[in-house]
Amino acid sequence: MDCLFCKIIAGEIPSSKVYEDDKVYAFRDINPQAPVHVLVVPKEHIAGADSITAENSSAVAAVFEAIPKIADLEGLTNGYRVITNCGEDGCQSVRHLHFHLVGGKKLPESMA
Repeated sequence: MDCLFCKIIAGEIPSSKVYEDDKVYAFRDINPQAPVHVLVVPKEHIAGADSITAENSSAVAAVFEAIPKIADLEGLTNGYRVITNCGEDGCQSVRHLHFHLVGGKKLPESMA
């Protein structure tokens, strides 16, 4: 499989790891949009939000169980935002499900 995030998880491509457990890997975004910008990915390859099924949804649950731990590690005590992009129109640049954990400052209300 020629997936950038799978290669990062496997250690074939370097990353700035923030968190790892048996199901989740989190690393700093190379183009941060806020003081804290971490990508949180399931280790299981899931192409995107439109590929979540009953068979793989436990991997997504593991991501959301890890997010508060990562936010705590990053000192996001006053809140944060979790975003996922899906497909071309949603600007998903890597076809491996990932969630952007952003915070560290007051974020704008508008997403447009």
